[in-house]
Amino acid sequence: MGLAILVGLVIILILVGILAYLVAIYNSLVRLKNDIDKAWSNIDVLLKQRHDELPKLIETCKGYMQYEQKTLELITEARSAYQKATTVQEKAQADNMLSGALKTLFAVAENYPDLKANANFTQLQGRISELEEKIADRREYVNDAINTYNIRIQQLPDVLIARLTGLQHRDLFKVAEADRQDVEVKFT
Repeated sequence: MGLAILVGLVIILILVGILAYLVAIYNSLVRLKNDIDKAWSNIDVLLKQRHDELPKLIETCKGYMQYEQKTLELITEARSAYQKATTVQEKAQADNMLSGALKTLFAVAENYPDLKANANFTQLQGRISELEEKIADRREYVNDAINTYNIRIQQLPDVLIARLTGLQHRDLFKVAEADRQDVEVKFT
């Protein structure tokens, strides 16, 4: 009878150990998933700051750039698209559109020496450039977190837990096709 109890205890301990191991795997996958969501939220905070600065930048530029309404309209449209976006993918697309519009604005601003000399414009351009750098850093962090998560949910034994709990593959942040094109540089 003593041997049966000992064997039963060993089996129970082994089952508890396996269960604890599976719970630890699940908890680490959930932590990775939540880190990705948090990273996207951090990007949202920076994008919100950038969107709050844009009306000031547009107002500063309007007086100087009478002939560049199309550029200012692109920024306004991109800002509006971001505000309407509800999914991460839609926000990423709107962000790409806005980044492109800002690059165009800053390039066009080179043709307006009075605008470039304006203290408000210079300050806002610096602030938006700083936000762009922070956003780029956060995008890199998001992609690192997503990559780690995607690797984990494809490896054994994590893949079994991921499938049982419905944890799905996440897409990496990707730039717009237009941002992959060569930049045309003209010296006039």
